[in-house]
Amino acid sequence: MGGFPGGRGMDKLPIPGVKHLVAVASGKGGVGKTTVAVNLAIALARLKSTVGLLDADIYGPNVPLMLGTTEQPRAIDEQTILPVEAQGLKMISMGLLVPADRPMIWRGPMLHNALTQFLRNVQWGELDYLVVDLPPGTGDVQLTLIQTVPLSGAVIVTTPSVVALADVRKAIEMFRQVNVEVLGIVENMSYFNCPHCQGRIDLFGHGEGKRMADMFGVPFLGEIEVDPQIRIGGDTGQPVAARGEDDPGAKSLYAMARAVADRLEAVAAAATGPVVKIL
Repeated sequence: MGGFPGGRGMDKLPIPGVKHLVAVASGKGGVGKTTVAVNLAIALARLKSTVGLLDADIYGPNVPLMLGTTEQPRAIDEQTILPVEAQGLKMISMGLLVPADRPMIWRGPMLHNALTQFLRNVQWGELDYLVVDLPPGTGDVQLTLIQTVPLSGAVIVTTPSVVALADVRKAIEMFRQVNVEVLGIVENMSYFNCPHCQGRIDLFGHGEGKRMADMFGVPFLGEIEVDPQIRIGGDTGQPVAARGEDDPGAKSLYAMARAVADRLEAVAAAATGPVVKIL
């Protein structure tokens, strides 16, 4: 089988000051990937970390809407861009640079140039985490990211549906072919807590995310429930995670964020190996 370009051996320079570079990906659209990425970034920030969010979904840049900002990033000089700050995050998005009603009709090289500038020319500063919200699928943006910088790991977002299995497989195989650690799978739109009977309703099936994780030998990072407040928060620029860990609608999001942080620390520790003391 042919390899995916951009694997081991390429000269990939890290982003100065960024400790963990995390991709949030999905095999297909409509699974709530951006919602997960935005709330993951906010939850990590509220857990006392410094966090940036790079909206790499050039064709559908919804992060500014979800964070409630239209502020344009400012250029210090021809080579340096200051990210916008919103909800405690440093953020950059094509949605801040192009009018919302203007379609992005770009070929691959233009996507490559835009993402490279977001990675290299934005003054991110010191960050514990830089979360990258990727477009769905396995296309040009994913290839540019993989070829340009060393990723700490990837989070795969799916729904509890059997038909999502093939898409999850493609996403996982893409990262494995280029030696990027798959941190695990997040099952979004997992269940609904009925406000009347207080029972759990599995609207789209149950347990497929966990079964997928077991099948591919990767960790299961958690279930995110179907909660109207999550949708409303994204639509109004007030993500649920910004309410804090004690908010009922945010509990599963914070549990997921903690699981991602733990996985990143474990991956980093495994990469460096144990410390040998010489007596």
